[in-house]
Amino acid sequence: MGLYRTIRADLAAGRIPSAFPNAAEPDEYGLVFVGGVLTAPSLIEAYTRGFFPWTGEHPIPWFSPDPRLVLFPENFMSTRRFRRTLRRGRFAIRFDTDFGGVIRACAEIPRTGQRGTWITDNMIAAYAQLHQLGIAHSVETYDDSGRLCGGLYGLTFGRAFFGESMFSRSADASKLALWGMCRFLAKEGFHFIDCQQVTAHLMRLGAVPIRRSEYLECLARALAFDSLHRKWSDFPSVHGFRP
Repeated sequence: MGLYRTIRADLAAGRIPSAFPNAAEPDEYGLVFVGGVLTAPSLIEAYTRGFFPWTGEHPIPWFSPDPRLVLFPENFMSTRRFRRTLRRGRFAIRFDTDFGGVIRACAEIPRTGQRGTWITDNMIAAYAQLHQLGIAHSVETYDDSGRLCGGLYGLTFGRAFFGESMFSRSADASKLALWGMCRFLAKEGFHFIDCQQVTAHLMRLGAVPIRRSEYLECLARALAFDSLHRKWSDFPSVHGFRP
């Protein structure tokens, strides 16, 4: 049956206790709950109820922002410069070949305007477990020397992908990973990528903010479908994927 289906069925039947208050609702800042632990069951419950952990530092804050930023895979917007990067063919895009390398890079590479990282060791361990279960996935961008120079990671339930973080060591490397992910998800019939927070960068790439109520409706429709909970490393070749 798989851990994901088992946990959702057990939660619905009351065979296991919820990790969160049943009536949990976000406040004006999107904060739903503070506390709990990062485990496969708590993360599965959170994402399928429409919220996510802001950081792994205790006490853990769980958020469900309003508005919510989503990217419909077919709506990825490429610039002229990005299309030139694609034509040069200097990069290879792969799936699920170095999940650990991607999440560690997302945690370690400095970001403008941020001090430290929200991706703590317990978060890395929890998402690595979900990766082993085929729930969490990574997309990697490699340059022509074989160096990992960009990527992203996230989770999938039903026909929704929940993006967590991106990193880049070369110009356009993270955009290439997102472009590759969008191509793959569109071919697989995914409904949307959850980008969580509204950012100008992701909006320039085609993401749009929607009301939380609309997001929850989209989520419910996506969760009605079966999940691709397996390693994705072979899918690009199945689809004739070309970076």
